[in-house]
Amino acid sequence: MASGRKDNESARKEGTGRHALITGASAGIGKNLAEIFARNGFDLVLVARREKRLHEIARDLEHRFAVTVHAVTLDLAEPGAAEWLHNEMRMRGLNIDALVCNAGFGVAGFYRDTGWADQHALCQVMMTGVAELCHRFAPDMGARGYGRILNVASLAGFLPPAPGGTLYIPAKAFEIKLSQALALEYTGENVHVTALCPGFTYTEFHDVMGTREAMSAMPRFMWMKSMRVAEEGYKAVMQGKPVHIPGRLNRFIAWLAWALPSPAVNAILRRQALYAKKP
Repeated sequence: MASGRKDNESARKEGTGRHALITGASAGIGKNLAEIFARNGFDLVLVARREKRLHEIARDLEHRFAVTVHAVTLDLAEPGAAEWLHNEMRMRGLNIDALVCNAGFGVAGFYRDTGWADQHALCQVMMTGVAELCHRFAPDMGARGYGRILNVASLAGFLPPAPGGTLYIPAKAFEIKLSQALALEYTGENVHVTALCPGFTYTEFHDVMGTREAMSAMPRFMWMKSMRVAEEGYKAVMQGKPVHIPGRLNRFIAWLAWALPSPAVNAILRRQALYAKKP
């Protein structure tokens, strides 16, 4: 019993004197990750678009965990947002020791039926923005000899492309490959880079996408709670795992997508595309 208390005490000290910057921190997995990092002693920089919601979360975490929380209202879809954020941290004298890139969204509908502004914003937030944040903050971590980068990707990044939400799967695959490459580049420097790849997770994402009704038809056993996903993500990045897929079922689905012959998969997807086109 004493050993267990000692281990828990060590875990809580992981973030003492360190800062974690979390994007998309106003809801879902991002909000849960903010709580977990605070629980483990990290001071926080929370980044999201919803100012009121962000400040409410910041006050709550400060009260519950006795950490300092900086709330930064920022739209990461704006060009230059990542550079501004990096400069802002330097101006405030904050060294970012852990970076969580969680901000993201999907664009529903066939590619040709969507507006380019929405698709461009997706690329900016989930590919260009993630790559730039890693590019700007990781070298500082390497120079200090400590860093943790958690890119919240998706099980979708392992799956074949599907009709509708056209850029979402490529964007998530990009985050996975970027994380794997950076994990190799920072080997031996105590900078861990992890791609967290959840499957169906109870968050606000499907409400924003307008797919809540369709997703609700999925069997309950396929869904995971966002807090469990966040806890597994935190543990994975602390352990230095380049990729982590929460849940046995999700890991099986990823394996199945890899193992199935391409012609069979393409045939299934073509039928799905034809079905989606029907009025």
